[in-house]
Amino acid sequence: MEGQEGQKSPMIIYDIIILGASGFTGKYVVREALKFLGSPFSPLKTLALAGRNPSKLAQALEWASHPNPPPAIPILTADTTDPPSLRRLCSQARLVLNCVGPFRLYGEPVVAACVESGCDYLDVCGEPEFMERMEAAYHDKAAEKGSLVVSACGFDSVPAELGLMFNSRQWVSPAAPNRVEAYLSLESEKSVVGNIGTYESAVLGVASAGELQEFRRSRPRRARPVIPGPPPPKGATIEHQKKVGVWAVKLPSADSIVVRRTLSILTENPHGLAGVNESEEQIAKREAFWSSVKPAHFGVKISSKSLLGIFRIMTVGIFIGVFGKTAIGRWLLLKFPSVFSLGWFRKKGPSEDEVRSASFKMWFVGHGFSDCRVLTEGNKKADYEIITRVMGPEIGYLTTPIILLQCGLIVLSQQRDNLPKGGVFPPGIVFGHTDLQQRLQENGISFDVVSNIALPAEPSN
Repeated sequence: MEGQEGQKSPMIIYDIIILGASGFTGKYVVREALKFLGSPFSPLKTLALAGRNPSKLAQALEWASHPNPPPAIPILTADTTDPPSLRRLCSQARLVLNCVGPFRLYGEPVVAACVESGCDYLDVCGEPEFMERMEAAYHDKAAEKGSLVVSACGFDSVPAELGLMFNSRQWVSPAAPNRVEAYLSLESEKSVVGNIGTYESAVLGVASAGELQEFRRSRPRRARPVIPGPPPPKGATIEHQKKVGVWAVKLPSADSIVVRRTLSILTENPHGLAGVNESEEQIAKREAFWSSVKPAHFGVKISSKSLLGIFRIMTVGIFIGVFGKTAIGRWLLLKFPSVFSLGWFRKKGPSEDEVRSASFKMWFVGHGFSDCRVLTEGNKKADYEIITRVMGPEIGYLTTPIILLQCGLIVLSQQRDNLPKGGVFPPGIVFGHTDLQQRLQENGISFDVVSNIALPAEPSN
């Protein structure tokens, strides 16, 4: 059997091993990877699939290959509860793409194995606690071993990270942003059905919210970027954003946390992170890119074209927030996701038609100053607005695999020389200065400027 041969040949090094390839997200990642496997200009020449159940992995490969026959790709057995199997797996990989969630339950053994073996690691995690704990526990060792560990390489949180950078780079000096608010709209010709893993992570996140706050208090304070102007007001719970035609409410997602991590690292490293083997030309290019990225206060809101849609979103949030605090409540939420999410999440996931018909739009509304040289903090109103937009296909099963694979192809390519030797980082600080945005645009995720206008002057108090 092909999988058994792969497992008996530890000297075979695969460019990518996809772990959790038979899961909801994993099989779509496999389908995306097959588009680039062995193509003339792709660095992806060898691929293996890994998980607990070889027969399910074979079925996932067959599904992902359809209508073509499945290629002869090795199937490897590994289990997150079996550290030796993970160490064997990582010793055979240049790069592991981890699709096994919730990551707070199953992610750390995979990170530990990758770091120990020195291979690179990317995942699609959107769980702040996992990401922060992995950075605290493994950053120094990963830097020493040459293992680049990057979480949130999917819809969480690359569109937010690159979208903020794209908006901030439209502010040409002496102009500068003060705040950028992202408005996420999920759209579909049928019904919007979310990734069940996202729902499970949200439920478990409520349970450990107190532990996360305690953990953060125990960590050294991060550097804070210098942002021109006063901090933005708290604002109303529900907002009617007339410029983009939506109603919106704050979304407690990983995006704003991940963005803050990137901006903090950028504050400590104003020219970005040095690559392991950069040329003089690349150093100049990196420094020029990061000097054009201007920090701003950042938040994310989920939006709907109707106020009724916002009330539905808030109802689901209340269910998760209240029931997620107790063991019996979490059992109910996880047992009956369709009921408590009002149909947005279900155990069997969306149909192919539902995936194909779905899309997202993410507006970035930036407010700031046309000339920050004359700004006196605290008594100056924003006088300029720049709105940009990121758009793409369904977020969990189409956009996420596209982003993960493009990040992976960069890591496999000669651009690896321009990335840090190793360490645990958010995606923005690692991939911001690469050609990732261009790659995403070539694969169906667009970035564009919507408007660029001076704001009417407000009478002073």
